[in-house]
Amino acid sequence: MDIFIKLSQFLLSLSLLIILHELGHFIPAKLFKTRVEKFYLFFDVKYSLLKKKIGDTEYGIGWLPLGGYVKISGMIDESMDKEQMALPPQPWEFRSKPAYQRLIIMLGGVTVNFILAFIIYIGMAFAYGETYIANDDLKDGLLIENKAMINVGFKTGDKILAADGLKIAKFDNDITMKVIMAKEVLIERNGMQQTIKMPNDFVDQLSKHEKGGLMSIRMPFVVGAISEDSKNTALQPKDVVLKLNGQPAKYFDQAKAILENNKNKIIPATILRDLKEIEVPVVVTSDGKLGIGVGGLSLSNLEKLGYYKISKQEFGFLEAIPVGITKGKDQLIGYGKQLKMIFSPSTGAYKQVGGFKAIFDIFPNTWSWETFWNITALLSIMLGVMNLLPIPALDGGHVMFLLYEIISGKKPSDKFLENAQLVGFVLLITLLLFANGNDIYKAIVGR
Repeated sequence: MDIFIKLSQFLLSLSLLIILHELGHFIPAKLFKTRVEKFYLFFDVKYSLLKKKIGDTEYGIGWLPLGGYVKISGMIDESMDKEQMALPPQPWEFRSKPAYQRLIIMLGGVTVNFILAFIIYIGMAFAYGETYIANDDLKDGLLIENKAMINVGFKTGDKILAADGLKIAKFDNDITMKVIMAKEVLIERNGMQQTIKMPNDFVDQLSKHEKGGLMSIRMPFVVGAISEDSKNTALQPKDVVLKLNGQPAKYFDQAKAILENNKNKIIPATILRDLKEIEVPVVVTSDGKLGIGVGGLSLSNLEKLGYYKISKQEFGFLEAIPVGITKGKDQLIGYGKQLKMIFSPSTGAYKQVGGFKAIFDIFPNTWSWETFWNITALLSIMLGVMNLLPIPALDGGHVMFLLYEIISGKKPSDKFLENAQLVGFVLLITLLLFANGNDIYKAIVGR
């Protein structure tokens, strides 16, 4: 069932992005009276799953879910239709239209991608608001268990104050990427500020360790399920451990350290049960554990118990517009920085480039519209940026040649464009194989 939910979100998001991207080409093509021969979701190599011709256009769904396309008459594209290009130009063909109209048609897809992302972020700000923990409310810092972070110099209890001079005002989903992309991070440790220099190949270092987050909020030790053969029958589910052996154990990481130093012992534990503090004896096993399941607390309960203050900001529709635009702008800039790292071999970021499995793995096993739209908006930005790369066979390649034509007044020959398209197609296949090969490699080695 989990895999079905994950797959459903993946296919829905992918289909939505492909259809809207291609619609971005389709609409201006129609407005400029350019014939569109095909409009397909997924590729119809040899055959299609569904198809129906309406007017001059065949609409359909292909069987190969690697993208989608619109086939515009008189345009040198991935179809490499040399027979049509050998015939005299017709008024309804792409090649017969003024350069500025062809440019608008080619920019239509990425324009829709960027507009879609901003609309989603505005809608999310209006529908869900913003939930976060203010940095000032992280009194005891963050939990740092990632080995790459520890090797760089971070420790549990650190507060992240700034990344590359930009103040971190709140702990939210964006803080991880800010730290990964930073050259230096300002932290507060034991009341003192210090700067941690981030290595150029930090992304590569991350890939060499186990999967997991860079940092998280510190959580209390909450008793979960207790097995029938457990020796710690004095404990009950939902008990919150406050002290162990007389030492503060406000957080689970503190409790782990105390238990590790008291193996094979019976020690007193102060717990919170029904909002009352009581003391019970606990038996520590030979491996420094209590032999019980660990539970969790919701954000609201964490707030009730005084661990964190959860801030939630709601926005009216007009208020949501600048919030969504700022979010979209930050994500766009952030993805641009990621691409820069990927194309810089010294960072090792290219080793983390993923294909369809990497995208599939982003989606959760449970259905959440908030998560779905957040991922879809990010993928829309990624799709828009990638398509703008000046590679023949991508929209950016067509735009590059059109800009040359507009500036110079000279149109590249059809033969040149055909050869460029072929080179671009080979390059794209190579990139596709590399990205999905990375997925396979990671699946084999477990990273």
